[in-house]
Amino acid sequence: MTEEEIISFVSGLDGALALRPRPGDGSPEISWGDTFFYYAPDGVMPQATQPFATIVTKDYPGDEGSRLDRPGAFRVNIAAGRESFVHWTGREPREQAVDADPGATDTVIAHPVYGTLGWLAVVDPGRRTDAAVRELLGRAHRLARSRHERRGGSASG
Repeated sequence: MTEEEIISFVSGLDGALALRPRPGDGSPEISWGDTFFYYAPDGVMPQATQPFATIVTKDYPGDEGSRLDRPGAFRVNIAAGRESFVHWTGREPREQAVDADPGATDTVIAHPVYGTLGWLAVVDPGRRTDAAVRELLGRAHRLARSRHERRGGSASG
């Protein structure tokens, strides 16, 4: 899977908004080149919510284990919920565990920083994880939509 394939897939989900920070748009420089996915049926970035998935293209401070400094490397991060987290990792999100190599490619793992919050991650998804990534992104989208609806459907918070 390429970044563009992931962006196209998620953008095709009802109410999904893909934000791609770039120079000059007011976003922090560190976010340039990354992609953030929100549930925003009105097409406006929600003010008081986190994305349901992201694509990062570089190592962030304190998160260098995925070795995204390699040419073309990226990681898709997915808030797919507790049930999916337990299914893929065999443990509860808050349980301490020694997880897989955070730089392992084409492998679903607990997010190296946000795993304790139930996030999953895949570095350079490929044939082995293509279906899983799509299923997890769909689940994360459904969970984000459900949260939005519980909050009264307000796209701004």
